[in-house]
Amino acid sequence: MSAIDEATLWDRLSKARRIPLNPSWLGEIYSPSLSDELRFAVAERLGMLAETGWPIIHRLIKEHGLQPELIHAAGLCHQPEARDWLLTQLNQSNDPDAFLLNALSCWGAELTTSQFEHILELPSQAQRLAGLNLLSFKSHQLQAVELLQLCEPALQDWRDPVVIACIRLLQRRDEAVVSTRLVSLVQEGSDAAAEAALRALGCMATTQSKLALKLLSTELSDQERRTHALRQLKHNIRNIKNARECRA
Repeated sequence: MSAIDEATLWDRLSKARRIPLNPSWLGEIYSPSLSDELRFAVAERLGMLAETGWPIIHRLIKEHGLQPELIHAAGLCHQPEARDWLLTQLNQSNDPDAFLLNALSCWGAELTTSQFEHILELPSQAQRLAGLNLLSFKSHQLQAVELLQLCEPALQDWRDPVVIACIRLLQRRDEAVVSTRLVSLVQEGSDAAAEAALRALGCMATTQSKLALKLLSTELSDQERRTHALRQLKHNIRNIKNARECRA
């Protein structure tokens, strides 16, 4: 499509608040030949149309295949039929890409432990980050030990963004085993991972996290990490005090 034609489509999309978009029209203008940005914009608009958008999205997938923007739109529409279709794609793939995993994110609670075990061992950073996002919707259903077992491949990842994302997921828990695992990251992890683990311990208003920070603030060999541990210990104590006052 020419630049002039795409400009016309952009102009129409920009007026969607004043002039509602017809899902059939969006289906008609969608084409793999559009620029990447415009394809995603059209698909996103279809996804936002929820129950009226899904039939069009499904038809376009049948016509054009598993395009990333259409998978994104399927997740965005939040329809039960779209969920079932996405779960089917997941079950049929040994190497699901990040687009599919992110599209499933709000349905993470429906995935099984074995599915998460597979997802969180996928090789790419994007896949692992998407898997951790999925796990955030499932974690409340899991015991701390189960959650740590699922998280272990991410905690041992050589890429800091993956480790840090996993730490942020774990810091929502208050079990002692979680604090213990975070302590090992402070002691043995990279500087970025250690900093994130210390911040996580500081946010956890528990006796175990306070004791862990107290120990780290005196026994860490790295002066910078020891200083940061002391700073987070003070933050942790404030959090515990505030939590007690809220319960009083």
